[in-house]
Amino acid sequence: MNTAVRVLFTDTISTLDEYAARRGGEGLAAARQVNPDLIIKELEASGLRGRGGAGFPTGRKWRTMVENRSSVEPTTVVVNAAEGEPGTFKDRSILRKNPYHVLEGALIAALAVGADHVVFALKRSFQPEVVRVRAAIAEVQAKGWAPGVGFELFEGPDEYLYGEETALLEAIDGRFPFPRIAPPFHRGVERVAVRAAGEASGSGQSARVEMAGPTDDRFAPPALVDNVETLANVARIIARGAAWFRTVGTEESPGTVVCTVTGSTRRHGVAEVIMGTPLREVIESIGGGCLRGRRIKAVLPGVSNGIIPAELLDAPVSYEGLSAIGSGLGSASFIVLDDSVDLAAVAAGVARFLGVESCGQCTPCKHGGLLLADLLKGVSRSQADERTLEFINTHASTVNEQARCYLAHQHKIVLQSILSGFPGEFQAHLNGEAVAVEPYLIAELIDIVDGVAICDERFREKQPDWSHDPQTRGKVPADRFGENRLGDRTFMPARRADR
Repeated sequence: MNTAVRVLFTDTISTLDEYAARRGGEGLAAARQVNPDLIIKELEASGLRGRGGAGFPTGRKWRTMVENRSSVEPTTVVVNAAEGEPGTFKDRSILRKNPYHVLEGALIAALAVGADHVVFALKRSFQPEVVRVRAAIAEVQAKGWAPGVGFELFEGPDEYLYGEETALLEAIDGRFPFPRIAPPFHRGVERVAVRAAGEASGSGQSARVEMAGPTDDRFAPPALVDNVETLANVARIIARGAAWFRTVGTEESPGTVVCTVTGSTRRHGVAEVIMGTPLREVIESIGGGCLRGRRIKAVLPGVSNGIIPAELLDAPVSYEGLSAIGSGLGSASFIVLDDSVDLAAVAAGVARFLGVESCGQCTPCKHGGLLLADLLKGVSRSQADERTLEFINTHASTVNEQARCYLAHQHKIVLQSILSGFPGEFQAHLNGEAVAVEPYLIAELIDIVDGVAICDERFREKQPDWSHDPQTRGKVPADRFGENRLGDRTFMPARRADR
């Protein structure tokens, strides 16, 4: 497999001095010599797309920040390190190997959009990464790399939605990770408690209604939120140029992508590959191929895109390549499922994960999602009939109605892809031809140790109200927490450290 080491270093960079000895800092130095607009133009020319899942063009995103700057409040750069897509371990791998190029990318972003503050948002449970980033920030500040820029290390909750941009900003601002309607560049990380007219909204909702309403842009500080892998690419693009970045990859997906391969493979792991590499080759190279004596039935790219059947494994790993087969690149997490895996159980596992992790602000998403999880569990246990399958298909098509974030759309996309792509898997349970099985565990990764992925087994007991109590309180998270802030001891508190 053709590889290129750009963001996932093969060895660990232990100190800032070691990073500098490897040409680290050249991108930041180059950025300081030019007009901020030229930095953004170079990113636009490079074709770098966000590596957090959606693949939005990075240069365009930065330009939007500049166009929406507040005349009163400063812009903030937020590094989204709240990795939580099932089957993904790329961002933590990057930070463990070399946090310095992510910090350098964030400082270049601050120059480009006129920010004076950088927030590193991780999960509190990511302690190895928290320790590394905290030490790296201290080194960067001691060496004078960040004059006039303040750093903050924020340790947020474990919830899946914490990784969604607006929910992440809500959490940084002291509230729960509930997505909001307004885009980040309109509201930033500071709470706008009063409308432009000076009157409090009094909405009483955790994700404030005024965040979606029209306001005076002078009081709407923007926040540039970029993923770890995205920012890890920035320094070299600015140091070496857009043409260099485009020397590998495809026209629509230039550069490399860091992939995670888990599931029914001989080993689990993370590696950087050139965009456009066939998925089959990625699975063989990183995972060593399917388990001995088995064959691949399908690949689940996390819970954000449609399932990929075995006959489409030669599709290129790129935004356009995976989109062309009805799936998507997402965070490049590939959960391999062999011919012993029951896909009805996988569908039940996906539905449970998304149903539990939904915050409950949108009724079809939470209640419809949990209903789907329950119905699909009945199918995988061979306790369902044709009417159940009809209900499943109906609710899968409506679960995303009036959704304020993408989670409900993910639910619809992934379930419909399994239902339509593998109807025989469900029919076998209805006909009594398949053995009853429990839902497949779909959960976040805790670590990958010696080629073995460690999944969060605690998710089996996680309740729809986000507790791990024996019984659910019967409330959705948005109602359960209400006006409580993250420091409330009924919820895992977040921690922040200003540096």
